[in-house]
Amino acid sequence: MRSDSLDDAVLATLARLTAGLSPSSMIQAMTAWWTSLACSPAEQSRCMTVTFQLMLDHWEGRDREPTDTRFSDRRWHGWPWLTMARTHETATQWWEQVTRIDGMPDHAREQMSFYARQWLDLLAPSNLLATNPHALGKAMETLGGSLHQGWLLALEDLREAATADPTPKDMALTPGAKLATTPGQVVLRNHLVELIQYAPTTSKVQAAPVFIVPSCIMKYYILDLSPHNSMVRWLVDQGHTVFMVSWRNPDAADAHLTFDDYVRQGVLEPLALIHALCRQPVHLVGYCLGGTFAAVAAAALAREHPPQPVTPLAGLTLMAAETDFSEPGEMGVLIDEAQVKMLEAMMGSQGFLSGRQMAGSFQFLHARDLVWARRTQRWLLGEETAGNDLMAWNADVTRLPATMHSQYLRRMYLDNALANGRYRFEGRPVNLRDIRAPLFVVGTEKDHVSPWRSVFKIHQLADVPIRFVLTNGGHNAGIVSEPGHAHRHYRWGDTASDGARPTPEQWLQQATACEGSWWLAWSDWLTQRATGPEVAPRHPDSSAGLGAAPGHYVHVRYAD
Repeated sequence: MRSDSLDDAVLATLARLTAGLSPSSMIQAMTAWWTSLACSPAEQSRCMTVTFQLMLDHWEGRDREPTDTRFSDRRWHGWPWLTMARTHETATQWWEQVTRIDGMPDHAREQMSFYARQWLDLLAPSNLLATNPHALGKAMETLGGSLHQGWLLALEDLREAATADPTPKDMALTPGAKLATTPGQVVLRNHLVELIQYAPTTSKVQAAPVFIVPSCIMKYYILDLSPHNSMVRWLVDQGHTVFMVSWRNPDAADAHLTFDDYVRQGVLEPLALIHALCRQPVHLVGYCLGGTFAAVAAAALAREHPPQPVTPLAGLTLMAAETDFSEPGEMGVLIDEAQVKMLEAMMGSQGFLSGRQMAGSFQFLHARDLVWARRTQRWLLGEETAGNDLMAWNADVTRLPATMHSQYLRRMYLDNALANGRYRFEGRPVNLRDIRAPLFVVGTEKDHVSPWRSVFKIHQLADVPIRFVLTNGGHNAGIVSEPGHAHRHYRWGDTASDGARPTPEQWLQQATACEGSWWLAWSDWLTQRATGPEVAPRHPDSSAGLGAAPGHYVHVRYAD
């Protein structure tokens, strides 16, 4: 066995023991922190000052109610529980300040802060029955009933983790039942996608069709959930002809599919068919990684020359999608050379990154809410979380092919090739400055996957008019923001193609604040860029016999 093959085998085995986290990366961050602190007397002095100040604040505020929502129940406000809660809050504040040492590399500083938070979340007194007065109080009130129910729920969770059964818990919340029910037809099927055309509901439709490319990291129907919060259904009801791709869930035989394959088969091939069917420029829309695919496709189209057919774009919409990965937020904490090499070894041994492994990464990023808070509610309080459409979608995980995922991590996160003008699509360079279609770009205030300031960097990469919208909510809930949903608001602002490119802070000062859903502003923007008068509704052709929406690919699940 070659040495590199042996290394990959060891790394793949180690990855399964560490949930895919690289010990090398973690040790490098800890070493950078320790050596930077040891070589900086000024930082040592600052840390000592921080320690004494926090100890004093802790003592003076020993009777102050905790601000952490994990300790909001009234039972935490008495002795000794209040002392435990306040001590945990003080420890969190201390680590937040002492892990940020001047002289450390930025990546190491972010890693140390992140790992400290994970460790503190693990040690939170709310996680244990003996130190959680809320759970103890409920156990006494129910005469042990909550503990019995919590035990049953814990067994259910452990059994589910051991069997990796891909069957949805609630069969009513599956695509084609209560989810992804917008009527339509599959009009194209290739190795990677099914293209769905949705049936019109209005007497006239806009001339330019809307083509949506969701992320392949999860199933497409995040944008077609229940009828009341389906983006697709809402767009159709506004008089838009809507197409959307449903990504195939890959298997081990797809290990060598590339990033370019996803752009070509998932965006450009469907786009050419849509243009042929509608004979109009197309509004191309990308969400999350689908937005990165769409941006590459739009740049590739801009460089095409006859005899290759050119598909004109009426506009390009990017929703929570990064094109510059220099500041990727919390996702970047887990992505460096050592971490990517470990992931590549793990994927090389199986041909893909499994849905469970991908979900585990997101859970680790948000362990406080997705792991510990959920276990506290279920195991300690005996309260079963009520299922809903978003939770059902979140549990419907997908795989990523080994080669494509490796290229994505290296080209985008490590090399930032698309923003730096070094990305090559099918062997030829592409540049986002070649895009000529106007841009509508959406960021969300609480996005930990695609931070809005990172999404905002498209202003420095494209020389076209840009309307940027910042909406409240996170990566999913901020995008699925249907009209009528309570407590929704957004801000928007335009930047001309020849205007000065603002910083995020400058944009915030000038942006217009609005109440309600950003979908309304988007539909108006799409309509304002009409490529012609309204036309007769376009009904999907079922003669190809590819089946009705939601298609076949969306139902493929694996027990891994």
